[in-house]
Amino acid sequence: MIEPNRQGEVWVFAEQEDGSLHDVSLELCGRARELADRLGVKAAAVLPGKNVGGLADELIAHGADNVYVVGDERLGHYQTGSYAQVLCSLIEKHRPQIVVYGATPIGRDLAPHVASTMRAGLTADCTDLEISDVTDPKTKTAHKNLMLQIRPAFGGNIIATIVNFDRWPQMATVREGVMPLKEPDAKRTGNVINEQVEIDQTALALKLIERHIEPRTVNLKGARVIVAGGGGVGSKENFQLVQQLAGVIGGAVGASRAAVDGGLIGKEHQIGQTGTTVRPALYIAVGISGAIQHRAGMEESAKIIAINTDPEAPIFSVAHYGIVGDFKAVIPMMIKAIKQGS
Repeated sequence: MIEPNRQGEVWVFAEQEDGSLHDVSLELCGRARELADRLGVKAAAVLPGKNVGGLADELIAHGADNVYVVGDERLGHYQTGSYAQVLCSLIEKHRPQIVVYGATPIGRDLAPHVASTMRAGLTADCTDLEISDVTDPKTKTAHKNLMLQIRPAFGGNIIATIVNFDRWPQMATVREGVMPLKEPDAKRTGNVINEQVEIDQTALALKLIERHIEPRTVNLKGARVIVAGGGGVGSKENFQLVQQLAGVIGGAVGASRAAVDGGLIGKEHQIGQTGTTVRPALYIAVGISGAIQHRAGMEESAKIIAINTDPEAPIFSVAHYGIVGDFKAVIPMMIKAIKQGS
């Protein structure tokens, strides 16, 4: 465990693959910038990999003051042991007060290993991060400027706020898409610091023989218009209406967990707490009741239209426009009106 360092930086693990930064790393740079400003310290990113120094400017443009680059041939492909050694070595050297990771497959694998080695606290799958003064309810001790790690709990039925009083650095993984990806500022300046880390050969226990990458067929995060169907759609045949409406308006097809679990559509379309978080200009929810788990993934959409037979459905509480009716009658009318209007 490292003693709390009130002047420590706010760090982001900069996840990259094949020379491209993951969007969540850039999203977190923007929030790290805000947290660091609140604390009066610098924001920084840790960038391990092979020939990755050229990515530092992008991290600086998104809010980092310092970028710690660890370039090594052996870091060309992610392995838990080697990447954990890099993070732990730099944490011991520079003593940041906060370290955040994207809740990607890599982030979810790496963060617990680092937390265990550093004997620090870790909160998984956060949907928000804030800075606030907190009083320990047990000791009644007041603590200034702790990171509030906010995440759904008990299946999304409540929102929990978790704080780490003394097991520092304060660490969290953050879900993709919950932080807005801010426009980069090309005029920002920062420091690129090349670090050397001794990597134990025992940390490189795996050898990559072949690599197969399945192309992404759905880009919900990048869609400006989404038409999503829920369990109320009822069947794969009925779900074709949702797909037809999306096709007419040039939107992506989304779904609630109930629709995915019911076999109406594949998991790659799932939106919500256990799926993708989206912020489209227009979100049309068809046959979605609006449980908190789903709303957590779409309630920041610019405009929300809900279609449901139940006038008391929770989805109407976040919708800008609500249509109470049978989607099998409503959607054909919408498609007809759209085609006539075009």
